[in-house]
Amino acid sequence: QKRERFEGDPNQTELPFEVEPLAVEQQQEETKQKIEYTRKRPNHKGRAKLPQHLPVQEIEIYPEGDLSEMVCIGKEIAEELECEPAKFYIKRFIRYKYTPKNGDGVRIGELPERVIDRGIPGAGLLAMILTGKYQDHLPLYRQKQIFARENIQIASSTIEGWTKESLIKLEPLYEQLVFDTKAKGYLQVDETPIKVLDSDKKGAAHQGWYWVYHCPLDRTVLFDYNPSRAGHVPKSMLDNFKGYLQTDGYAAYDKYGEKKDITHLACWAHARREFEKALQNDRPRAEKALLMIQGLYKIERKAKEENLSPQQIKELRLRDSLDIINDMGKWIFEEIKNTLPKSQIGKAMAYTYARWDALSAYLHDGSLQIDNNLVENAIRPVALGRKNWLFAGSHEAAQRSAMIYSFFAICKKHEVNPYQWLKHTLLNIASINHKNIKDLYPQNYKQIIDKSNM
Repeated sequence: QKRERFEGDPNQTELPFEVEPLAVEQQQEETKQKIEYTRKRPNHKGRAKLPQHLPVQEIEIYPEGDLSEMVCIGKEIAEELECEPAKFYIKRFIRYKYTPKNGDGVRIGELPERVIDRGIPGAGLLAMILTGKYQDHLPLYRQKQIFARENIQIASSTIEGWTKESLIKLEPLYEQLVFDTKAKGYLQVDETPIKVLDSDKKGAAHQGWYWVYHCPLDRTVLFDYNPSRAGHVPKSMLDNFKGYLQTDGYAAYDKYGEKKDITHLACWAHARREFEKALQNDRPRAEKALLMIQGLYKIERKAKEENLSPQQIKELRLRDSLDIINDMGKWIFEEIKNTLPKSQIGKAMAYTYARWDALSAYLHDGSLQIDNNLVENAIRPVALGRKNWLFAGSHEAAQRSAMIYSFFAICKKHEVNPYQWLKHTLLNIASINHKNIKDLYPQNYKQIIDKSNM
């Protein structure tokens, strides 16, 4: 820009662009010593092991000179991890046509199913773009720069169109996920904001929300976008819900927790945060509460380390956790009477006391979680992504993003490569029988691939 241009003083002495020969020689000697030092430096003994599943390129190196009168007595092997940038290539389908000798009709090889009808991107390229944006938080304009470095010029509008069309292909699978999520018997729910350009106010972004439903039992995640955070939003998901519902302290869930078919679970992590805030206000009592909560988490850690069954976890909690919870409940009941309600320690006690039954409800079943951290972990990629791409272009785009966030979150929980799953799904979703569409869920991907490799 003009304001960044530097206009030099015409009377200023010119810089000496030619360096003196002596200085050049000294620099070359220093560079030589540096190279020799780094070359001879010993390898670190504790270096990471190389992955065993990768292909190996072997490079054989023989001593220089005549070896005809010498005998090989062994070999030494050194390995390094190497890579090549993404490989772009053109997939050309050549369909041969045949006709009977009498000229009656024509037969031609059938073109495989394509993700975008008559479009040029293959499933692998589309999977790379979506994984880059929603998993690795690379905005589309940065991916366009990557293509440009390979001398592949693609308009921004074209890449945006490909992204939209790919996400639309996932709609049937997402609708099935919504249906299945509504039938779960244990859900953790949380919300996270997202800015959307579609706003009534000129020049302002709308504050939309992802409502996230996580089922800890089968590790599935559903992101559902809504422009609002009002209490009526989860109605479509939770109106017919029966079972355990775990949430933070947001009041929108209270009316669902009061239903007779729902057991409302609260989150001990949120209760702990309230007491952490009170450390500056009333350290002795805040520390006492935090030590008791720490005892509860120590029991949870023990159950995880010993890989206990749900029944064993329940027995452990009733034996050890119940005493801590009873002691803490009696202590808060007595202390809250002598605490200023508007002080931070008073707020922490009031938060915990008001949700005491919901905080204790995880003792009912060993399959239940002590907190809502698992659903918060599923939300984290959205928080990372919005720092890079900042906003969604419209409410419809935000909902399409919710679909891919759902499936990538499930991939993470089931340790499935999101790129490989997405490529497989884009290739097969148009041709799969609707009765078998659940086969395309990320949690079923490994089974499908194992069967195909048998």
